[in-house]
Amino acid sequence: QVQVRESGGGLVLPGGSLRLSCECTLPGSTSIYGLGVGWYRQAPGKQREMVATKAGWGDVAYAESVKGRFTISTDNGKNVVYLQMDNVNEDDTAVYFCTVHGTWGQGTQVTVSA
Repeated sequence: QVQVRESGGGLVLPGGSLRLSCECTLPGSTSIYGLGVGWYRQAPGKQREMVATKAGWGDVAYAESVKGRFTISTDNGKNVVYLQMDNVNEDDTAVYFCTVHGTWGQGTQVTVSA
């Protein structure tokens, strides 16, 4: 059974940076290498939207609103998916969810406010 847990959320000032982590536990100590992973977010009153995805073969995609500011990466040895968030703004305030091979975490809150 795949288990996913996000961490790293919190309060950050506009223009600041934050790094989210997503720790994955896979059956049989399997690596996340080759699996599709992604970060999504849901702001109050809005639908969940894609932020960044990384396909099993390595292709990366970003929402237009975060291109050039956010970076998705993986540490296959530690089974961790990261989302580096730079130059954040108030529109980035949301609960951020990680997904690994179709399994979702519970989310971590990111609040951008002065």
